[in-house]
Amino acid sequence: MRQPNPINIRRIDHVVIRANDLDRMLDFYCDVLGCRLERGPGDIGLAQLRAGCSLIDIVAADGPIGRSGGAAPDHAAPNMDHVCLLVEPWDRADIEAHLAAHGVESGDVEARYGATGQGPSLYLKDPEGNTVELKGRT
Repeated sequence: MRQPNPINIRRIDHVVIRANDLDRMLDFYCDVLGCRLERGPGDIGLAQLRAGCSLIDIVAADGPIGRSGGAAPDHAAPNMDHVCLLVEPWDRADIEAHLAAHGVESGDVEARYGATGQGPSLYLKDPEGNTVELKGRT
């Protein structure tokens, strides 16, 4: 019989993405995806963006923190598979029009399963080649 686990995960607190071009990534995550700069980037090259109840940290790959992570990310070997962001309300037409206005290509909207259950989602790439999934609830 399995013992109770004392680690009781409630939600993702934050993700950290290493970036070659910090300013371009901040423009994308703030202007396109609607995150808000909460702290940084400062001398250490760490920008902390508010994404609902979570944070997305963007670290300059050539900054003090970023250099400790090894070689800079590249489009042939991105530094993560994807991060999924819950979007509420989900208005497909508005979302697709907004992305198009920013020159961001996205995949087809499909029903996918995530932490909040089945719902519509689409994939897109950030300026560093990382995959971002935008997901709604049904």
